[in-house]
Amino acid sequence: MSAFKEILSIGLIVLSLASCKPESSQKISGTEASAISEQVQEIITAAAADIEKRETETMLGLAINGTPVTVEWENNESVQALRELAAAEPVTVQMSMYGGFEQVGYLGTSIVRKDVQTTTSAGDIVLYSGSNIVIFYGSNSWAYARLGHITDKTAGELSELLGNGDVTITISMK
Repeated sequence: MSAFKEILSIGLIVLSLASCKPESSQKISGTEASAISEQVQEIITAAAADIEKRETETMLGLAINGTPVTVEWENNESVQALRELAAAEPVTVQMSMYGGFEQVGYLGTSIVRKDVQTTTSAGDIVLYSGSNIVIFYGSNSWAYARLGHITDKTAGELSELLGNGDVTITISMK
């Protein structure tokens, strides 16, 4: 609800500023009014996307062996289901190295998925078979549901963090 209020406030401010004009100015044409209306809509749409992104990023957290990492989460049904699981209590997943390029762990339940053929890269977080979380420190190509991407670690840092034995991840609400 606060996001809606923020967007509405931004829209009202922009409309108020657009309608302010000195006494000596002339009326604006239909074309100018249309252009202002389009600009206002673009500003509102951009603000809404920014607010949604900030809320998504700050609501769900991930830690690897207790080390928090920054994740840009996808906006999809799988992430929403993961968020609902983590809302009840933090989700802890024991991960195992696999193939020299990923860590895989059983989520403990199946969640909704819409798999798409994907080529992953270091930092990608995906759902495999609806019940396994996979975090990549290398690359692979398979059908996955994308969950997110770790944004604050380089490929080398991810390899150090994930490539030296099994890890434990914790997914929680911030």
